[in-house]
Amino acid sequence: MSKQEKDLVFLPLGGTGEIGMNCNLYGYGRKGQRDWIMVDLGVTFGKETEPGIDLITPDTSFIEDHAKSLHGILLTHGHEDHIGALAHLWPRLQCPVYATPFTAELVKGKLSEVGLLDVVPLHIIDTDAHVSLGPFEIDYICLTHSIAEPSALAIRCDEARVLHTGDWKIDPDPVIGRLTEEQRLTAFGDEGIDAIVCDSTNVLSPGRSGSEADVGRALREEVADSANRVVITTFASNVARMTSIAEAAMATGRHLCLAGRGMHKIYQAARKTGYLTQFPELIEEADAGYLPPDKLLICCTGSQGESRAALGRMASGEHPHLTLEKGDKVIFSSKMIPGNETEILSLQNRLASLDVEIVLPNGNDLHVSGHPCEDELIDMYGWARPRIAVPVHGEHRHLMAHAELAKRLQVPEPMRIQNGDMLRLWPGEAEVVDVVPTGRFYLDGKVLLDNKALAMRERRKLSYNGVVFIAIPLDAADRLAGAPHVELIGVPEDDGAVAISDWVVDAVERVIPSNGRLTPEKAEPSMRIAVRRELARRWGKKPEVIVSFVEV
Repeated sequence: MSKQEKDLVFLPLGGTGEIGMNCNLYGYGRKGQRDWIMVDLGVTFGKETEPGIDLITPDTSFIEDHAKSLHGILLTHGHEDHIGALAHLWPRLQCPVYATPFTAELVKGKLSEVGLLDVVPLHIIDTDAHVSLGPFEIDYICLTHSIAEPSALAIRCDEARVLHTGDWKIDPDPVIGRLTEEQRLTAFGDEGIDAIVCDSTNVLSPGRSGSEADVGRALREEVADSANRVVITTFASNVARMTSIAEAAMATGRHLCLAGRGMHKIYQAARKTGYLTQFPELIEEADAGYLPPDKLLICCTGSQGESRAALGRMASGEHPHLTLEKGDKVIFSSKMIPGNETEILSLQNRLASLDVEIVLPNGNDLHVSGHPCEDELIDMYGWARPRIAVPVHGEHRHLMAHAELAKRLQVPEPMRIQNGDMLRLWPGEAEVVDVVPTGRFYLDGKVLLDNKALAMRERRKLSYNGVVFIAIPLDAADRLAGAPHVELIGVPEDDGAVAISDWVVDAVERVIPSNGRLTPEKAEPSMRIAVRRELARRWGKKPEVIVSFVEV
């Protein structure tokens, strides 16, 4: 095989055209014989349209078919949308995993939960590690973000050079971790970068995202300005924010309580990997209620309106140890993630009903994003100087704006692709050379279902229209032996005058012949259709109908 027959391709299976569920592949070789590496393997979260589903992962069927050629999974950082699917999908891929210490500690917790901790070959690498995987040579480059140890990947393969940024921002004072390694990014750019695969989340925001140090100062001022109990809710993964909250507690003479499972998991992972070394002694949730309100600061989960998170339980009076009272202050040190507006506003209304003061991050420094705004993107492109720009990690409007920005910055080949597009990065001009099937897996309890699974389709129908159960009593000669019994689930009991079960019985009886004799296999579909039609006519909806025959 000659060198000219080989190419380097980029293939996103998730996270391009959406925010979340990041899963990216790089392949090198000849079509059908490529070597592969995967960058990140994350989740997104179920909404009301996926009843009973908490986590959604990328459909990795394409790379499962090439699993013998998959040399490894490289994780850029520890956010759920980049690592959350690993424990669920690794058995389908069974390849080595590479992560820096803090990210690896979070991954180990997830692997332990599913019994894979001693099975998955997890390689814990330095934050400036060099990794060789098949034809790929990869260097980790330190960036800043809203979690510890975010990394870009400098990928070399034959003569090709690609910079995969992961999630990042430029924080001049990041509180924890190192500064963005501008010199290493510039040096890689000097080699001649073919493509940058880059975060698009904040491309529509002008200026810069701001510094964590500014957040710390703003939080101290807000806490000092309260004479009552103070609660700060934020993203649990933001160790720098946790540090700033701890400093605010110490500066104002308050004891710090962490509330929520996610907070404690991140705290433990950070302590194990050398962070939070100057942290104050924590107050247990069970003991916090005994402290005077002006001596307590609570850092908790629930900033996105999650009803079972710590803040949601406090707002509903359901937390076993922590309460909120009139005059307390709740600070949202977080952004409102698109799609969570209804839940967050509902939570804030519950807090307002308790006469709690609510402080939001609007026009102040109570929160800064972990993603690059326009000026930071301009800086990155100045360091990298790529031939090709590949926007990822954004909805389609973000990808469009990012491609337009790259064009303004004189990038020769700004590209817009979506999940499933196989983009050739080298040699020659960028081009989509193939489109592979993509989709989603739904974690239903402990079982992964694809998006075409019968169980998911039926559950969606049930959630919209309910179900009607009908039991038909028959004697040994298959003759009707009594009145049909009807059970309604998710269906109104009546229309204000007539019981809906009466409508069901009427429809069933019209199908029963005058002699009362039935052939169950023929009567079942006739009864089901008759009931659905009757309820559609009189109620306006077609529930699922299940007919069973019971010998009495």
